[in-house]
Amino acid sequence: MGLLTFAINVTLDGCVDHTEGIVDDETHAFFTRLMDEAGAMLWGRVTYEMMESHWPAVARGEVDAVPAMRDWAVKLEAKPKYVASRTRTAFPWTNSHPVGADLQAGVQRLKDATPAGVLLGSGQLAAALDRLDLIDAYQVLVHPRIAGHGPRLYEGGLPGTRRLELIASRPFRNGVVAMHYRRAG
Repeated sequence: MGLLTFAINVTLDGCVDHTEGIVDDETHAFFTRLMDEAGAMLWGRVTYEMMESHWPAVARGEVDAVPAMRDWAVKLEAKPKYVASRTRTAFPWTNSHPVGADLQAGVQRLKDATPAGVLLGSGQLAAALDRLDLIDAYQVLVHPRIAGHGPRLYEGGLPGTRRLELIASRPFRNGVVAMHYRRAG
């Protein structure tokens, strides 16, 4: 069984708005490595649609992009992508699949079938999966910014505190700090 790892960019005040993070070669390389190591990607519908609206065109060369971004887009195109959605059933982007109506059973099946692990990249979906005790590890990039607005990580709360064990931390040149945690036993 593979691990389900939640990877997210967050500001010091907990904002997970993707436009608030620092996008540079170092943060890009970090997420590229995470994607390369994972066997599949998992998103909620909103994140999937945001990704689907941009990255396939980059992979096809229809959008100007630096070589590192184009390479990432090509890798993402080939990566299995799973989507949790109650409202959408068709996922035409290459290698995209629905998780199924039963979120807990569908994600558990995905974990069981993906020994290299699954990389989760949606904040609202992460909160739902954490309530179901399905997330095994966390890769959090804390950006040196205070956004002063939302959306915020775990806005809806959890039924209890999650105890985590720090596996590694690494500061980046741009002030971002990457932290890798696992659920504590």
